[in-house]
Amino acid sequence: MTTTKTARELAETYFIAWEEGDFEALRGLLAEDVDFVGALGTASGVEEALAGLRRLGQVLEKIDVKVRVTEGDEAITWFDLHTSVAPPTPTANWMHVEDGKVTRIRVTFDPRGLLAGFERQN
Repeated sequence: MTTTKTARELAETYFIAWEEGDFEALRGLLAEDVDFVGALGTASGVEEALAGLRRLGQVLEKIDVKVRVTEGDEAITWFDLHTSVAPPTPTANWMHVEDGKVTRIRVTFDPRGLLAGFERQN
């Protein structure tokens, strides 16, 4: 018997997997047609979404979750994104879940610190 994860469980697992660099676990959480829109770009489909997570994962040091709020198939996670290229970045991530998979993700934060950090790397 399989159990479908709740939006809260999916969000928790998503952030743990991303922080640990476990992209196979992330793949299992995302719908094939996942739709991502964020401050640094957009992605359509699981492969594009994973590619974006991998790129940011190269500088990711820690995800410090402050609060997670869920209602039905929706989860919002407020966290500080710690990277090797910028000061901690306060971030809000909204996920929508259908049939036990994340189908939509929207992320908002002030990207200026990360963009400046990426420029210094080049």
